[in-house]
Amino acid sequence: MTVGMINANPVVHERPERASHPHAADVLDPLDVFDTVRDIKDPEHPYSLEQLSVLSEESVSVDETLGRIQITFTPTVQHCSMATVIGLCLRLKLMQNFPPHFKVDIKVAPGSLANEESVNKQLNDKERVAAALENPNLRQLVDECLCFNDPYSR
Repeated sequence: MTVGMINANPVVHERPERASHPHAADVLDPLDVFDTVRDIKDPEHPYSLEQLSVLSEESVSVDETLGRIQITFTPTVQHCSMATVIGLCLRLKLMQNFPPHFKVDIKVAPGSLANEESVNKQLNDKERVAAALENPNLRQLVDECLCFNDPYSR
């Protein structure tokens, strides 16, 4: 057990097998977005956000007409100290993989986090996000979560 870990024994779910989903190549759908972020590693555990049910296919919505991607994630515990890091990971992964004309909203699921409003405000403020990603220690943690290669995920 790691000292200071908020949720030392998270519930880990098996990754469901899915067939590929055919759709027009020029249309972005929620499953495309989910496939991009599902393997992000949790900052405290050696599991993906999908395996911990922090993310699910239903937590992603896309409005191609408005150019909007929204992800709502659910931390594993009410007092998760890593919720902001998870949100930064999601935002950076989307910034790296989708055109900049998409407006991205990252939110904590309503009622799932004690400081939900504060975290939502931080994650959707461009200046706060940019400042956070300039912090070398925080950026290293985010990069480690994004470079995660789960041997059980494929």
